Amino acid sequence: MSFSEKPSTSAQITAPPRFKAPSLFVWIILLGFASFFIQGLMAADLSLERLAKGAVNLVTFLSLSIPPDWGDMDVVAWAMLETLNMAIVGVTFGVLLSIPFALLASSNTAPHPLVRSIARLMIATMRTIPDLIWALIFVVAVGLGPLAGILAIILDTIGFAARFFSERIEEVKPGPSQALTASGAGRISVIFGAILPETLASMSATSLYSVEKAIRSAVTLGLVGAGGIGVELSTAMRLFQYDKALAIILVILIAVIGFEHLSNAIRKRVI
Repeated sequence: MSFSEKPSTSAQITAPPRFKAPSLFVWIILLGFASFFIQGLMAADLSLERLAKGAVNLVTFLSLSIPPDWGDMDVVAWAMLETLNMAIVGVTFGVLLSIPFALLASSNTAPHPLVRSIARLMIATMRTIPDLIWALIFVVAVGLGPLAGILAIILDTIGFAARFFSERIEEVKPGPSQALTASGAGRISVIFGAILPETLASMSATSLYSVEKAIRSAVTLGLVGAGGIGVELSTAMRLFQYDKALAIILVILIAVIGFEHLSNAIRKRVI
């Protein structure tokens, strides 16, 4: 085609489609979000004076906490070990209990739609209630100490892991399951022979993420009396021992980052 010829109609470049006007529902959502945002700013009482005062207080805190006090490292180390124990034990039981919950909540393994709905409701409840609330409940139930923290981590892990487990189970291709069923295998044999092996890698990755999440949760659970290093941090802050508090924060930081690197290394080699 020469430069003097005009391009055909089919070859002409058309303008990209314009954005459609937002519907009434979208406008309601946007107005609701804007209302909550403005209300949140007003409730925060945000002002330059408060920010300046906060900056001064932060500098004061840092000046009182530097250098960190490493004098009670034996106590801090045992408390950190207790925190890691809480996380490992809680996640182990939580992941093991997440598997039956996930099987009952998945459309391709649940024995009945009603059972699936109940299991999903239970998982959503455990996931919706924050781990600090669970810790407060179990502190009332079993008293202060690591047991309350472990029970809180178990329920929090079930709410977190069972959801991802069930989604992965529902994504399993039906071919191997149908083949086992055609050969006369029962429901339990199909689950252990076709479904769980297919989801093992994804479940392992989710379990490792659960441990990372539980370590951070275990630190905060100690602030409400559920054991671990959070108790030591809370005590140091209440007694204005900011140098000791900074040392505890650094220990927590090293432990969390160290386990994250270990978790990444495990995922690269195993999964």
